Amino acid sequence: MQPLLQSGERMEEESPKPPLSLWGRVSAFQTRAWEAYKSKPISHWILLVLSSGGMLIAFPASSLLSRVYYANGGTSKWIISWVAVAGWPLTALILLPTYFVCKTTPTPLNIKLTVSYIVLGLLSAADNLMYAYAYAYLPASTASLLASSSLVFSALFGHLLVNNKLNAAIVNAIFIITAAMTIIALDSDSDRYGNVTDKQYILGFVWDILGSALHGLIFALSEWVFVKLLGRRSFHVVLEQQVMVSFFAFVFTTIGVIVNKDFQGMKNEAGIFKGGKSAYYLVLIWSVISFQLGVLGATAVLFLSSTVLAGVLNAVRVPLTSIAAVILLNDPMSGLKILSLIVTFWGFGCYIYGSSSASSSRNSS
Repeated sequence: MQPLLQSGERMEEESPKPPLSLWGRVSAFQTRAWEAYKSKPISHWILLVLSSGGMLIAFPASSLLSRVYYANGGTSKWIISWVAVAGWPLTALILLPTYFVCKTTPTPLNIKLTVSYIVLGLLSAADNLMYAYAYAYLPASTASLLASSSLVFSALFGHLLVNNKLNAAIVNAIFIITAAMTIIALDSDSDRYGNVTDKQYILGFVWDILGSALHGLIFALSEWVFVKLLGRRSFHVVLEQQVMVSFFAFVFTTIGVIVNKDFQGMKNEAGIFKGGKSAYYLVLIWSVISFQLGVLGATAVLFLSSTVLAGVLNAVRVPLTSIAAVILLNDPMSGLKILSLIVTFWGFGCYIYGSSSASSSRNSS
Protein backbone atom coordinates (compact mmCIF):
# COMPACT_ATOMS: atom_id res chain seq x y z
CA MET A 1 0.00 0.00 0.00
CA GLN A 2 1.42 3.35 -1.04
CA PRO A 3 1.62 6.24 1.43
CA LEU A 4 -0.90 8.97 0.87
CA LEU A 5 1.70 11.74 1.10
CA GLN A 6 5.40 11.72 0.52
CA SER A 7 7.56 13.87 2.76
CA GLY A 8 7.55 17.48 1.60
CA GLU A 9 4.68 16.91 -0.80
CA ARG A 10 2.09 19.63 -0.99
CA MET A 11 -1.45 18.53 -0.15
CA GLU A 12 -3.25 20.91 -2.44
CA GLU A 13 -3.68 19.99 -6.08
CA GLU A 14 -1.83 22.06 -8.60
CA SER A 15 -4.05 24.59 -10.25
CA PRO A 16 -4.27 24.36 -14.06
CA LYS A 17 -1.93 26.70 -15.93
CA PRO A 18 -3.66 29.66 -17.53
CA PRO A 19 -3.49 29.78 -21.34
CA LEU A 20 -0.57 31.79 -22.71
CA SER A 21 -1.27 35.14 -24.31
CA LEU A 22 0.00 35.98 -27.80
CA TRP A 23 2.94 37.85 -26.31
CA GLY A 24 3.65 34.90 -24.02
CA ARG A 25 3.75 32.55 -26.97
CA VAL A 26 6.10 34.87 -28.85
CA SER A 27 8.33 35.08 -25.80
CA ALA A 28 8.32 31.28 -25.39
CA PHE A 29 9.22 30.87 -29.06
CA GLN A 30 12.10 33.34 -28.70
CA THR A 31 13.36 31.42 -25.68
CA ARG A 32 13.26 28.09 -27.53
CA ALA A 33 14.94 29.63 -30.58
CA TRP A 34 17.71 31.11 -28.45
CA GLU A 35 18.26 27.81 -26.65
CA ALA A 36 18.42 25.99 -29.98
CA TYR A 37 20.91 28.56 -31.26
CA LYS A 38 23.15 28.16 -28.20
CA SER A 39 23.03 24.36 -28.46
CA LYS A 40 24.96 24.38 -31.74
CA PRO A 41 28.29 26.00 -32.71
CA ILE A 42 28.24 29.06 -34.95
CA SER A 43 29.72 26.99 -37.79
CA HIS A 44 26.56 24.83 -37.77
CA TRP A 45 24.31 27.85 -38.36
CA ILE A 46 26.60 29.29 -41.04
CA LEU A 47 26.50 25.99 -42.93
CA LEU A 48 22.73 25.78 -42.51
CA VAL A 49 22.23 29.30 -43.89
CA LEU A 50 24.53 28.58 -46.85
CA SER A 51 22.79 25.26 -47.54
CA SER A 52 19.34 26.83 -47.37
CA GLY A 53 20.47 29.60 -49.69
CA GLY A 54 21.81 26.98 -52.08
CA MET A 55 18.40 25.31 -52.24
CA LEU A 56 16.50 28.56 -52.71
CA ILE A 57 18.81 29.87 -55.44
CA ALA A 58 20.19 26.84 -57.26
CA PHE A 59 16.99 24.83 -57.80
CA PRO A 60 14.96 27.74 -59.26
CA ALA A 61 17.98 28.70 -61.36
CA SER A 62 18.26 25.18 -62.82
CA SER A 63 14.54 25.20 -63.65
CA LEU A 64 14.78 28.57 -65.39
CA LEU A 65 17.90 27.52 -67.32
CA SER A 66 16.06 24.46 -68.63
CA ARG A 67 13.35 26.73 -69.99
CA VAL A 68 15.97 29.15 -71.41
CA TYR A 69 17.53 26.22 -73.28
CA TYR A 70 14.25 25.33 -74.99
CA ALA A 71 13.14 28.93 -75.58
CA ASN A 72 16.31 29.81 -77.47
CA GLY A 73 16.68 26.92 -79.90
CA GLY A 74 17.46 23.83 -77.84
CA THR A 75 15.36 20.76 -78.59
CA SER A 76 17.00 17.71 -76.99
CA LYS A 77 15.28 16.17 -73.98
CA TRP A 78 18.25 13.87 -73.36
CA ILE A 79 20.74 16.75 -73.10
CA ILE A 80 18.74 18.47 -70.35
CA SER A 81 18.42 15.12 -68.57
CA TRP A 82 22.18 14.62 -68.92
CA VAL A 83 23.19 18.01 -67.48
CA ALA A 84 21.03 17.27 -64.40
CA VAL A 85 23.41 14.45 -63.42
CA ALA A 86 26.65 15.38 -65.22
CA GLY A 87 27.81 17.29 -62.14
CA TRP A 88 28.01 14.20 -59.91
CA PRO A 89 31.84 14.55 -59.59
CA LEU A 90 31.27 17.82 -57.69
CA THR A 91 29.48 15.89 -54.95
CA ALA A 92 32.21 13.25 -55.00
CA LEU A 93 34.87 15.93 -54.49
CA ILE A 94 33.03 17.09 -51.36
CA LEU A 95 32.54 13.50 -50.14
CA LEU A 96 36.22 12.51 -50.21
CA PRO A 97 37.46 15.03 -47.59
CA THR A 98 34.70 13.98 -45.16
CA TYR A 99 36.42 10.62 -44.68
CA PHE A 100 39.49 12.40 -43.34
CA VAL A 101 37.67 15.13 -41.41
CA CYS A 102 35.18 12.75 -39.76
CA LYS A 103 37.76 9.93 -39.52
CA THR A 104 35.40 7.43 -41.12
CA THR A 105 35.68 4.82 -43.83
CA PRO A 106 33.50 4.32 -46.92
CA THR A 107 30.38 2.25 -46.40
CA PRO A 108 31.08 -1.28 -47.71
CA LEU A 109 29.05 -2.23 -50.75
CA ASN A 110 27.10 -5.48 -50.85
CA ILE A 111 24.82 -6.89 -53.54
CA LYS A 112 21.60 -5.45 -52.08
CA LEU A 113 23.04 -1.97 -51.62
CA THR A 114 24.59 -1.96 -55.10
CA VAL A 115 21.34 -3.11 -56.71
CA SER A 116 19.41 -0.42 -54.80
CA TYR A 117 21.80 2.27 -56.10
CA ILE A 118 21.44 0.96 -59.67
CA VAL A 119 17.63 0.93 -59.44
CA LEU A 120 17.52 4.41 -57.92
CA GLY A 121 19.91 5.64 -60.61
CA LEU A 122 17.71 4.21 -63.36
CA LEU A 123 14.60 5.77 -61.82
CA SER A 124 16.38 9.12 -61.44
CA ALA A 125 17.42 9.06 -65.10
CA ALA A 126 13.81 8.40 -66.12
CA ASP A 127 12.59 11.11 -63.75
CA ASN A 128 14.95 13.71 -65.23
CA LEU A 129 13.80 12.78 -68.74
CA MET A 130 10.15 13.26 -67.78
CA TYR A 131 10.87 16.68 -66.33
CA ALA A 132 12.82 17.58 -69.48
CA TYR A 133 9.69 16.94 -71.56
CA ALA A 134 7.67 19.05 -69.12
CA TYR A 135 9.99 22.06 -69.40
CA ALA A 136 10.10 21.69 -73.18
CA TYR A 137 6.35 22.24 -73.52
CA LEU A 138 5.27 24.15 -70.39
CA PRO A 139 6.15 27.58 -68.97
CA ALA A 140 8.63 27.33 -66.09
CA SER A 141 6.07 28.74 -63.65
CA THR A 142 3.49 26.10 -64.60
CA ALA A 143 6.03 23.26 -64.59
CA SER A 144 7.29 24.19 -61.11
CA LEU A 145 3.75 24.36 -59.73
CA LEU A 146 2.92 20.93 -61.14
CA ALA A 147 6.19 19.52 -59.80
CA SER A 148 5.09 20.47 -56.29
CA SER A 149 2.70 17.51 -56.46
CA SER A 150 5.76 15.31 -55.73
CA LEU A 151 5.02 16.09 -52.07
CA VAL A 152 1.72 14.24 -52.39
CA PHE A 153 3.40 11.17 -53.85
CA SER A 154 6.24 11.33 -51.29
CA ALA A 155 3.67 11.16 -48.49
CA LEU A 156 1.75 8.29 -50.09
CA PHE A 157 4.79 6.19 -51.03
CA GLY A 158 6.43 6.95 -47.68
CA HIS A 159 3.33 5.59 -45.93
CA LEU A 160 3.30 2.45 -48.08
CA LEU A 161 7.04 1.65 -48.06
CA VAL A 162 8.39 2.89 -44.73
CA ASN A 163 5.17 3.23 -42.69
CA ASN A 164 5.35 7.00 -42.36
CA LYS A 165 2.24 8.22 -40.57
CA LEU A 166 -0.51 10.05 -42.43
CA ASN A 167 -2.31 12.35 -40.00
CA ALA A 168 -5.27 14.59 -40.77
CA ALA A 169 -3.09 17.59 -41.73
CA ILE A 170 -1.06 15.59 -44.25
CA VAL A 171 -4.18 14.06 -45.80
CA ASN A 172 -5.65 17.55 -46.00
CA ALA A 173 -2.47 18.73 -47.74
CA ILE A 174 -2.79 15.94 -50.31
CA PHE A 175 -6.31 17.04 -51.25
CA ILE A 176 -5.36 20.74 -51.31
CA ILE A 177 -2.34 20.26 -53.59
CA THR A 178 -4.41 17.99 -55.84
CA ALA A 179 -6.99 20.79 -56.10
CA ALA A 180 -4.21 23.22 -57.06
CA MET A 181 -3.14 20.91 -59.89
CA THR A 182 -6.76 20.76 -61.09
CA ILE A 183 -6.89 24.56 -61.19
CA ILE A 184 -3.82 24.62 -63.45
CA ALA A 185 -5.45 22.07 -65.75
CA LEU A 186 -8.49 24.34 -66.08
CA ASP A 187 -6.19 27.24 -67.02
CA SER A 188 -4.43 25.48 -69.89
CA ASP A 189 -5.52 27.98 -72.55
CA SER A 190 -3.95 31.06 -70.94
CA ASP A 191 -0.35 29.95 -70.37
CA ARG A 192 0.48 28.02 -73.52
CA TYR A 193 3.30 29.19 -75.77
CA GLY A 194 2.32 29.93 -79.36
CA ASN A 195 4.63 27.28 -80.83
CA VAL A 196 3.30 24.53 -78.54
CA THR A 197 0.45 22.39 -79.87
CA ASP A 198 -2.44 21.03 -77.82
CA LYS A 199 -0.92 17.56 -77.90
CA GLN A 200 2.50 18.83 -76.75
CA TYR A 201 0.94 20.83 -73.90
CA ILE A 202 -1.00 17.79 -72.69
CA LEU A 203 2.16 15.67 -72.96
CA GLY A 204 4.09 18.23 -70.91
CA PHE A 205 1.37 18.25 -68.27
CA VAL A 206 1.22 14.44 -68.09
CA TRP A 207 5.03 14.00 -68.03
CA ASP A 208 5.31 16.59 -65.23
CA ILE A 209 2.78 14.74 -63.06
CA LEU A 210 4.36 11.35 -63.85
CA GLY A 211 7.80 12.80 -63.07
CA SER A 212 6.49 14.11 -59.76
CA ALA A 213 5.05 10.69 -58.92
CA LEU A 214 8.36 9.03 -59.75
CA HIS A 215 10.21 11.67 -57.72
CA GLY A 216 8.03 10.85 -54.72
CA LEU A 217 8.75 7.14 -55.21
CA ILE A 218 12.50 7.83 -55.38
CA PHE A 219 12.33 9.84 -52.16
CA ALA A 220 10.48 7.02 -50.35
CA LEU A 221 12.85 4.35 -51.73
CA SER A 222 15.85 6.40 -50.62
CA GLU A 223 14.41 6.54 -47.12
CA TRP A 224 13.79 2.77 -47.29
CA VAL A 225 17.46 2.23 -48.15
CA PHE A 226 18.49 4.23 -45.08
CA VAL A 227 16.10 2.33 -42.81
CA LYS A 228 16.53 -1.22 -44.13
CA LEU A 229 20.03 -1.39 -45.62
CA LEU A 230 22.16 1.34 -44.06
CA GLY A 231 20.60 1.75 -40.63
CA ARG A 232 22.18 5.16 -40.08
CA ARG A 233 22.07 8.63 -41.55
CA SER A 234 25.36 10.45 -41.09
CA PHE A 235 26.54 13.19 -43.43
CA HIS A 236 29.03 11.08 -45.36
CA VAL A 237 26.49 8.23 -45.75
CA VAL A 238 23.96 10.67 -47.23
CA LEU A 239 26.61 11.98 -49.62
CA GLU A 240 27.63 8.44 -50.56
CA GLN A 241 24.10 7.59 -51.57
CA GLN A 242 23.79 10.81 -53.58
CA VAL A 243 27.08 10.17 -55.40
CA MET A 244 26.27 6.55 -56.24
CA VAL A 245 22.71 7.25 -57.39
CA SER A 246 23.84 10.24 -59.48
CA PHE A 247 26.67 8.20 -60.99
CA PHE A 248 24.37 5.41 -62.17
CA ALA A 249 21.83 7.97 -63.39
CA PHE A 250 24.67 9.61 -65.32
CA VAL A 251 25.63 6.26 -66.88
CA PHE A 252 22.06 5.46 -67.97
CA THR A 253 21.47 8.99 -69.30
CA THR A 254 24.78 9.01 -71.18
CA ILE A 255 23.78 5.76 -72.89
CA GLY A 256 20.51 7.41 -73.93
CA VAL A 257 22.29 10.48 -75.29
CA ILE A 258 24.72 8.31 -77.28
CA VAL A 259 21.98 6.08 -78.70
CA ASN A 260 19.93 9.15 -79.66
CA LYS A 261 23.08 10.76 -81.17
CA ASP A 262 22.46 13.97 -79.24
CA PHE A 263 26.14 14.62 -78.52
CA GLN A 264 26.63 15.06 -82.28
CA GLY A 265 23.54 17.24 -82.41
CA MET A 266 24.93 19.66 -79.80
CA LYS A 267 27.12 21.29 -82.47
CA ASN A 268 24.10 22.01 -84.67
CA GLU A 269 22.08 23.29 -81.68
CA ALA A 270 24.90 25.60 -80.67
CA GLY A 271 25.01 27.02 -84.18
CA ILE A 272 21.34 28.03 -84.21
CA PHE A 273 21.06 28.98 -80.53
CA LYS A 274 20.00 32.58 -79.89
CA GLY A 275 23.02 34.37 -78.48
CA GLY A 276 25.52 32.10 -80.21
CA LYS A 277 27.64 29.11 -79.25
CA SER A 278 29.06 30.69 -76.11
CA ALA A 279 25.56 31.36 -74.73
CA TYR A 280 24.55 27.77 -75.55
CA TYR A 281 27.44 26.19 -73.66
CA LEU A 282 27.11 28.65 -70.76
CA VAL A 283 23.46 27.64 -70.30
CA LEU A 284 24.44 23.97 -70.16
CA ILE A 285 27.44 24.52 -67.86
CA TRP A 286 25.46 26.64 -65.39
CA SER A 287 22.65 24.07 -65.51
CA VAL A 288 25.13 21.40 -64.39
CA ILE A 289 26.51 23.59 -61.60
CA SER A 290 23.17 24.93 -60.32
CA PHE A 291 21.52 21.50 -60.17
CA GLN A 292 24.38 19.98 -58.18
CA LEU A 293 24.52 22.97 -55.82
CA GLY A 294 20.81 22.52 -55.18
CA VAL A 295 21.28 18.80 -54.48
CA LEU A 296 24.18 19.51 -52.11
CA GLY A 297 22.16 22.21 -50.34
CA ALA A 298 19.18 19.89 -49.88
CA THR A 299 21.43 17.09 -48.61
CA ALA A 300 23.07 19.40 -46.08
CA VAL A 301 19.73 20.81 -44.87
CA LEU A 302 18.40 17.29 -44.27
CA PHE A 303 21.48 16.42 -42.23
CA LEU A 304 21.94 19.73 -40.36
CA SER A 305 18.27 20.30 -39.56
CA SER A 306 15.27 18.17 -40.45
CA THR A 307 12.93 17.07 -43.20
CA VAL A 308 10.47 19.70 -41.94
CA LEU A 309 12.87 22.56 -42.74
CA ALA A 310 13.62 20.94 -46.10
CA GLY A 311 9.86 20.90 -46.70
CA VAL A 312 9.59 24.59 -45.78
CA LEU A 313 12.39 25.52 -48.19
CA ASN A 314 10.88 23.34 -50.90
CA ALA A 315 7.59 25.18 -50.39
CA VAL A 316 9.29 28.56 -50.64
CA ARG A 317 11.18 27.75 -53.84
CA VAL A 318 7.96 26.99 -55.75
CA PRO A 319 6.67 30.60 -55.66
CA LEU A 320 10.26 31.85 -56.11
CA THR A 321 10.56 29.88 -59.35
CA SER A 322 7.14 31.01 -60.58
CA ILE A 323 7.76 34.69 -59.79
CA ALA A 324 11.26 34.60 -61.28
CA ALA A 325 9.87 32.98 -64.45
CA VAL A 326 7.27 35.73 -64.79
CA ILE A 327 9.86 38.48 -64.28
CA LEU A 328 12.84 37.04 -66.19
CA LEU A 329 11.16 34.90 -68.87
CA ASN A 330 7.87 36.79 -69.28
CA ASP A 331 5.87 33.71 -68.34
CA PRO A 332 2.10 34.25 -68.49
CA MET A 333 0.53 34.57 -65.04
CA SER A 334 -3.25 34.44 -65.07
CA GLY A 335 -5.62 34.80 -62.15
CA LEU A 336 -6.20 31.03 -61.99
CA LYS A 337 -2.45 30.38 -61.85
CA ILE A 338 -2.08 32.88 -59.00
CA LEU A 339 -4.94 31.08 -57.22
CA SER A 340 -3.20 27.76 -57.82
CA LEU A 341 0.03 29.20 -56.37
CA ILE A 342 -1.79 30.35 -53.22
CA VAL A 343 -3.57 27.01 -52.82
CA THR A 344 -0.29 25.13 -53.32
CA PHE A 345 1.37 27.23 -50.62
CA TRP A 346 -1.57 26.49 -48.33
CA GLY A 347 -1.14 22.77 -49.00
CA PHE A 348 2.58 22.99 -48.21
CA GLY A 349 1.72 24.67 -44.93
CA CYS A 350 -0.63 21.84 -43.99
CA TYR A 351 1.99 19.26 -44.90
CA ILE A 352 4.71 20.99 -42.87
CA TYR A 353 2.36 21.25 -39.87
CA GLY A 354 1.41 17.59 -40.19
CA SER A 355 5.04 16.48 -40.54
CA SER A 356 6.16 18.49 -37.52
CA SER A 357 3.25 17.10 -35.47
CA ALA A 358 4.16 13.55 -36.49
CA SER A 359 7.82 14.17 -35.58
CA SER A 360 6.83 15.57 -32.20
CA SER A 361 4.61 12.58 -31.43
CA ARG A 362 7.40 10.15 -32.38
CA ASN A 363 9.90 11.99 -30.19
CA SER A 364 7.55 12.08 -27.20
CA SER A 365 6.62 8.39 -27.44
